[in-house]
Amino acid sequence: MIENVTFEEIEIGQSASLSRRLTMSDIELFATVSGDINPAHLDEEYAADSLFHKVIGHGMWSGSLISAVLGTLLPGPGTIYLGQDLRFRRPVGVGDVITATVTAREKRDDKQVVVFDCVCLNQDGKEVVTGTAEVIAPTMKVRREAHELPQVQVIRHDKHDEMLKKCEALPPVPTAVVHPCDESSLKGAVEAAEAGLIAPVLVGPESKIRSVADTFGVDLGRCRIVDVEHSHAAAETGVALARSGEVEAVMKGSLHTDELMAEVVRKEKGLRTGRRLSHVFVMNVPTYPRALLITDAAINIYPTLEDKVDIVQNAIDLAKVLGVETPKVAILSAVETINPKIETTLQAAALCKMADRGQIKGGILDGPLAFDNAISLEAARTKGIKSEVAGQPDILLVPDLEAGNMLAKQLSFLANADAAGIVLGARVPIILTSRADNVRTRLASCAVAVLVAAARRRAAVAAAE
Repeated sequence: MIENVTFEEIEIGQSASLSRRLTMSDIELFATVSGDINPAHLDEEYAADSLFHKVIGHGMWSGSLISAVLGTLLPGPGTIYLGQDLRFRRPVGVGDVITATVTAREKRDDKQVVVFDCVCLNQDGKEVVTGTAEVIAPTMKVRREAHELPQVQVIRHDKHDEMLKKCEALPPVPTAVVHPCDESSLKGAVEAAEAGLIAPVLVGPESKIRSVADTFGVDLGRCRIVDVEHSHAAAETGVALARSGEVEAVMKGSLHTDELMAEVVRKEKGLRTGRRLSHVFVMNVPTYPRALLITDAAINIYPTLEDKVDIVQNAIDLAKVLGVETPKVAILSAVETINPKIETTLQAAALCKMADRGQIKGGILDGPLAFDNAISLEAARTKGIKSEVAGQPDILLVPDLEAGNMLAKQLSFLANADAAGIVLGARVPIILTSRADNVRTRLASCAVAVLVAAARRRAAVAAAE
C-alpha cells in the first residue's frame, strides 16, 4: 500500500528516508531515459583518466531518490513539486548505497506549501547531495495499492564487441568471398576488411562485382578480385583457393548455401576432413550470462547419432577457442527422461555415455534435457534434476535442423539476441551470412572465423615442433 501524509498531519522536523544501491544498470537506464551519455558515466576507459578515476553515477540519479521520497513517503501521493535546489558534495560510484532523507523545515499555511531539507548520504555516512525542496502538500488523505511497475530489462549489444576485441592483435585472415554480387554480401566483406578481420579475395564475375560496388558506393581498393563466369565457378574457385592454402577461410556471398556447400563437400576437390561438417550459431542473449552456442541449425537436417558425435565435438572445440575451458553441453529433446518412442532421448543418453568413455572429448554432456530445465537452474531443481549442465550450458545440441533454426531465430527476433554463425569440420572455417544479417552479425561471424583460423595456426606450429 502507498499512503500520504497530508499538510495538516505534517510536523516540523518530521522526516522520511529510502535507500538504494547504485548499479551499472541504473546508470545505463538513467542515461537511456535522460539522454545524458557523458562518458564519465558509461565508459570505464575514459572514466579511469577523469577527475574521480572511475565510472560515477549521474548527479540527478541521487536527486531522483529525493523525488521518490517526496512522491511516495513524505508527503507522498498528491504532492506537487514547486522547486528543488541541490549541491553535489561527493561522487557516487557503482556499488555505493545512497540513503535519501527529507525533513520538514517550514510550513506555509496560506498555500499548503512545505519546505524540506534534503540530504543523501553514502554507506559511510558522508554527504553526497544536500539541498532543499519546496512542495505543495496534499490536503486529502490517499491510501491505495502501490502501482505495479513494468519489468525493465537492459539489453546490451556489447558481448560481440568482446569477441571482436580478441581479434585486434591478430592479422587479417585471407578469405575467399564467394560470389559477392549483391549489396549485402559485398558490403559485408568490405566492412570486415575495414575492421581488420579479413583480407578479402572476391571471387565472381568482376564486371558484376564492380557494378554492384559502383551502384552502392562500395570502395574495392583493398580487395583482390578473381574473375570467374558465374556463381558455380565462384564456389569451385573459392574452395580451390582454400584447398591450396591461399586463403584460410571461405565466406558465402550472394549464391545459395547449397551451391557453395556442394563444392565444399566434394570428395576429390572439396574441403572435407575426417569430421562431419556442422554449423554453430554463437548467440549472445541479453537474458543469459554467457555466449550460447546452438548446433546444428543450418547444415545437417536430421542428424544421426554418429553425425551428432561430430556436431557436438565441433561445438566443444569452438567453445574452447572462444575461451570456455570446459564447455557444458545440454542435449535437447522434448522431455528430460529417456523415452524409447522419442529417438532423440536415446541419442542423448548414448552421447553422454560416449563422453564418459572418451569418444567425445573436452566437454561435460548431459541429456536429454527439455529446454526449460536445460537453460534454467530453477526449472531443473523443480523437476529434481541433478546436473552439472542444467541451468548453465555453453552449448545447446538441438534434435534437428528445424528445431535449431526455429530456436536461433526466436532468440534473435523475440529475445534481441546477437548472432554469429560459422561452419566447422572443413579444412577452413566457412562463414555463412544472410541478407537479413546486420553489420554486427556479419563482423561477429568473421571474428569467429579469425579466432578459429588463429587457433589452427597455433596448433599447426605446435604439431610441427
